[in-house]
Amino acid sequence: MFIARKLKKKNICEYLLYMWQMEDMIRAFNLNIDVINERIIAQYPVSEDDRKSLYDWYESLIEMMRLENVQTDGHLQLNKNIIIELDELHGLLIRSGKEAGYAAKFYHVLPFVSQLRKQQDNPQISDIELCFNFQYGIMLLRMKKAEITAETLQAQTEISKFMVLLAKNYQLYKSGELDLEE
Repeated sequence: MFIARKLKKKNICEYLLYMWQMEDMIRAFNLNIDVINERIIAQYPVSEDDRKSLYDWYESLIEMMRLENVQTDGHLQLNKNIIIELDELHGLLIRSGKEAGYAAKFYHVLPFVSQLRKQQDNPQISDIELCFNFQYGIMLLRMKKAEITAETLQAQTEISKFMVLLAKNYQLYKSGELDLEE
């Protein structure tokens, strides 16, 4: 919760990847708040009030996962909404032509995105969601200490740079510092 709050203000892309990690972590603990409390919440070096807030946060995520039927896979609607919002911003940035650096970086990573699209079962998935899925997959491979090819690492580096620009433009747009209206 504390990390999520901080990331949401600082970098929306890192926030979303963190939230996906929280979904998977909750699944790993079989959506059991008692186990999460023992293994994670109780270990957190915070006040009792903050620990209670953290408990409530995890409990609400578990409840949402049950209500939205994403106990075994998929993402919470609140996380899907961020993908939708980022995809809409991406479209605005590309169409407006006002952020040439962003557009240039996107067209630079487009061959990687096209390659990723060929490996997907879902043809409707957006370019932005493809980038997130790829970054999350790399994160999981690193956690497993799996070997990652040089080509994959190169794609990951370039897509990361693109996502940094997406996050930066998101912050500017949300703060009103970036006007994309025609």
